Parts: sequence; C-alpha cells; structure tokens
Amino acid sequence: MARLKLAVLVSGSGTNLQALIDACKEPGFPAEIVQVVSNRPGVTALERAAGAGIPTDVINHKAFTTRVAFDAAIHAVLEASGADLVCLAGFMRLFTDGFVERWRDRMINIHPSLLPAFPGRHTHKRALDAGVRFTGCTVHYVRPEMDTGPIIVQAALPVHPDDTVERLRERVLSAEHRSYPLAVRLIAEGRVRVIDERAVIDDALVPGAAMLNPRER
Repeated sequence: MARLKLAVLVSGSGTNLQALIDACKEPGFPAEIVQVVSNRPGVTALERAAGAGIPTDVINHKAFTTRVAFDAAIHAVLEASGADLVCLAGFMRLFTDGFVERWRDRMINIHPSLLPAFPGRHTHKRALDAGVRFTGCTVHYVRPEMDTGPIIVQAALPVHPDDTVERLRERVLSAEHRSYPLAVRLIAEGRVRVIDERAVIDDALVPGAAMLNPRER
C-alpha cells in the first residue's frame, strides 16, 4: 500500500514537525513527508527538515500584498509536491476561505487546548485563569473559522495546582507530539470519515474510565 504523502507547514521551531519526522521513520508507518513549507525564513523547523532530507520552501507572507496571492503561492507548492494531506504544525497564518475549501478534509491542524475551549492564542494562560481542571490538545480538520473543524484526536491532561504557563505548555506539547502522529496514522489507514461535520474513527479504542481532578482519596 502506498504511503500517504504529507506536506507540513511551519512557522517556528518545528517540534511537532520533528514528531512527524520521527514517526515517519518508524517501520510500517503509513505516511511520509514530501514537503515542508515555512512562511518565515531561517526558522529551526527548516533545519529539522533539511537534516531529514526533506525538500523545503520558504514563502514569505511579507512578500505578498494580499492573502489570496500568498495562498495561491502556497497552493502551487503543495500541488507540485503531490501531497495528499497538509499538516499545519505551528503555522501562524490564517488562510482564506477559498484555500481552506480547496483542501477541505485534506488539511489538519493541532491546537494546544481541548477545543472548542480556548481557541486562538494564549491558551495555557487562559486555561489557568479560568481555573479548569483539565486541558490538553486537539488535532482537527481545518475549516474557514479559526480552530474549528471535525475533531480527530484529543489528549486530556490534568492541571496541577502549582502549574505555571511554562510548565503547562511543556506537558501539553509532549501530548501534542503523541497526538499528531496518531491522527496522521488514522487518516493514512483510511479509518477517519467525516460525517455531518464529525470525524468518525473506525475501530477506535476509547479509554474506559473517567479521570477525576482532584482525584478521590
């Protein structure tokens, strides 16, 4: 069976890109990265891709006068790469509705909260300020509205009483590095179907018990 071809879009350090690179090296993983694109030159994510022998492109959004023109340049690279699935991994630009519809159900994103809670930025501070007992991360299909779309994978983590933004960020990031490869695997194996704007996972294994925070003594 042919491996699913991934294009990964990045803007920064690329730790989720690295998680995908590592997963794609595993024997039997059903996907491969064929292209990495950054909207910012000189970021660490590009070094990670180059070190893994993955083709890279820089399409600097500052060189374009309109979002439509920037999106068209991104689309051209993705089409030329033969990508089946686009993975947004810390890509800090919003696409136009037209671009999102072109890649509908072929573009996914990872967000550091349990969507639909805390979309947008500063998720960890907002979670701490709200006093939630659990937070986490979400891998979802991309829709025109920011941080919406059918949810594929979520990881839930308890918030500790002494958590700071940085401590919480590090724990959530570790969960992201497990969640993104899992979502890609599920899609590559043909186990994800979008029905009425819900992602249905065939043969999904579901945790069997509730987790309380604080837990019972």
